[in-house]
Amino acid sequence: MGSGKRTLVTAAIALVCAVTVLGAPGAAYASPERPDPRPTPSDGPATASASASASASASASDEVLESVRRKLDALYHDAAVATDAYNAAEEKAEKQSAQIVRLAREIVKGQERLADLKDRAGAAARAQYRGGGLPPEMRLWLSRDPQEFLDDAGTVRQGEHATTGLIAELTRTQEDLKQYASDAADEWKRLDANRKAKAEAKKEIEKQIAAAEELQSRLKKQELERLRKLEEQAAHQAQDAWLGSGILRDIHGRASEEGQKAVRFATDQIGKPYVWGAEGPKSYDCSGLTSQAWAAAGAPIPRTSQEQWRQLKHVDIKDMRPGDLIIYFFDASHVAMYIGDGAIVHAPRPGRTVTIAGAGSMPILGVVRPDAD
Repeated sequence: MGSGKRTLVTAAIALVCAVTVLGAPGAAYASPERPDPRPTPSDGPATASASASASASASASDEVLESVRRKLDALYHDAAVATDAYNAAEEKAEKQSAQIVRLAREIVKGQERLADLKDRAGAAARAQYRGGGLPPEMRLWLSRDPQEFLDDAGTVRQGEHATTGLIAELTRTQEDLKQYASDAADEWKRLDANRKAKAEAKKEIEKQIAAAEELQSRLKKQELERLRKLEEQAAHQAQDAWLGSGILRDIHGRASEEGQKAVRFATDQIGKPYVWGAEGPKSYDCSGLTSQAWAAAGAPIPRTSQEQWRQLKHVDIKDMRPGDLIIYFFDASHVAMYIGDGAIVHAPRPGRTVTIAGAGSMPILGVVRPDAD
């Protein structure tokens, strides 16, 4: 066999070995062993056999690359799930931090109120002591004017009632302070738990993305290009199947005014990179893009795709209109914005940018409407 053909066979076999190992679930990403370098005859029947082997190897490489594509899809899906967990923990932590600040302000105001009430209670007690040392009959006997005594007696009773109310208010303020402190302690515990959840989610995201990058780093430039074409082919096939169902014949919804604003914002971000946890203005993840687009339209929505699916109004696919959000995958781990004519704008995954794609290019879970009446 000529040196050129032998090199082709060697490269093809090496590729099959390498990517098969990488694509196997749970397999370690070990370097493939080199094929046997022993020389082979350069002519005769062996040449046809070598050509067949090279052809088979090339065919196998397509199958292996398809396996790699599916493996990458799984890794990036898991990264998206972890990103949703990270975003949810971050959103909760922000709310809890704000609640702790509010409780701290209430505690400060309560302490100031308590100090004021204590001063007033002390003054009332001192006044009562000074004026209440003699029995009523003695105060009447010493009084020059009985009416003056009666007026003083009424004032004393008013003072007693006021003191009673003061003590009650003092007690309520102390109880409020105790409750504020308890609530703040609970919020601190929840905040700490969400910070830990956020840290764990971050580790999981980085783990999945690193595995995907490691997998891709073992492919050569031409193999990466072929892999990208396989990804595009899979997306086109899914979109063609979705359109082939005749779904667009039933979709005639027109965007609301808010929906038009949301679509305009989202499409203005085309070309900006996907970064997990990002919500603009220079980069986005999938739900960061949709949540910021609707915030810009004046209708704030939940931060994560799972909460968008859980909290927003569900609509039938045939009733969707531009601005509606399409939720993807069984676990609501991805979201995109419908822009009409069977297309979406979305932030796909790490290594990609905000782009337009077919609405049916991924498995659809359902559709939600942020600006539902």
